[in-house]
Amino acid sequence: MLCGSGWVVSRRSARSPSSRPVVHRRARPPPRRFELKRRSVRTRGAVTAGAGLVMLAAAALALPSASAAPGDDIPDPMTAVNAGQLATTLDDDLGSATAGSYYDPQERALVVNVTDEETADRVREAGGRPRVVKHSLASLDEARATLKDQAAIPGTAWAMDPRTNQVVVTADSSVTAENMRRLDTVVSSLGDRATVRRSAGTLRPLIAGGDAIWGAQARCSLGFNVLQDGEPYFLTAGHCTQLVESWSDARGGSEVALTEASSFPGDDYGLARYTADIAHPSAVNLYNGGVQEISEVGTAIVGQQVRRSGSTTGLHEGVVTAVNATVNYAEGTVEGLIATTVCAEAGDSGGPLFAGNTGLGLTSGGSGDCTSGGETFYQPLTEALEATGTELG
Repeated sequence: MLCGSGWVVSRRSARSPSSRPVVHRRARPPPRRFELKRRSVRTRGAVTAGAGLVMLAAAALALPSASAAPGDDIPDPMTAVNAGQLATTLDDDLGSATAGSYYDPQERALVVNVTDEETADRVREAGGRPRVVKHSLASLDEARATLKDQAAIPGTAWAMDPRTNQVVVTADSSVTAENMRRLDTVVSSLGDRATVRRSAGTLRPLIAGGDAIWGAQARCSLGFNVLQDGEPYFLTAGHCTQLVESWSDARGGSEVALTEASSFPGDDYGLARYTADIAHPSAVNLYNGGVQEISEVGTAIVGQQVRRSGSTTGLHEGVVTAVNATVNYAEGTVEGLIATTVCAEAGDSGGPLFAGNTGLGLTSGGSGDCTSGGETFYQPLTEALEATGTELG
């Protein structure tokens, strides 16, 4: 049995058409018929890292999709899931009038940054808690654009932190003294819109995962089982499917799936079609003898408690620190990622990021390990589902 988890969100990261990667699809033979029960999927509504970033792979399960419609029924106090739904609605309604948002677990409320009282009133009316800040979203986006143009140095990463109203730039241990001086100069030119921190680890993509899936060139983790036109597939990391065409659920075992599509860099998701009649439940392996059923798909929000499952390190948890993050791997740049404090190691790539019964993302890469600690980045599940035309099963 191959396990995974998640729910579907329709929202995608904004990106110019010219910057999107090409999705490579393989010729598809007539599909085998599997008896699967279709479920509905609910939908919910950026940091740059350097060449040292590690890609991580993990096992995937099929999850259903549905549209979130927060409104007057949003509770106060609210859960992180409710906060994510409300944040998506406010992003659609208010756009750049806000300057980011995050979930406050102590107050159990969605905090929304604003720069004027008119927007603050609209946030209150919607059920959020406005917080007046100095820097607008447009100003912080300008700072990010400057970093991308002048400081896209391997081993670096950046993301807008809504809690500090700044762009936080990370430089890992691989950044040379010369490049560090260059980075400091660029960040200084941005004033208090940006700040730099050093990391003792090395940012890199990791190959490994949740329930292990094996190929001749790599071991990764299955992320989520999905359906395309009623046929069973699974999602995992794109940097995994670029390396592997034929997948097995055991080292040296018989084929269970074939890679059909890959998107990396730019994004980091891949799609494989089951070729064997094996169980593929909508659940995540918790590595304690149990599983977590996945029945929803959601959008991560800063401050949210999350868990990750991977075939190398098992189950670990942490907090979302940023969304729409950009990572500069040695293999290329990936944008629109979820950043977290969850640890991971090689072999966890592709595995599921989730919160309760809600699927959030696919493990892409990170730095550190699960002994001393680390940080990890995830491809949003909602975008992968939309791009591949799949849904949770």
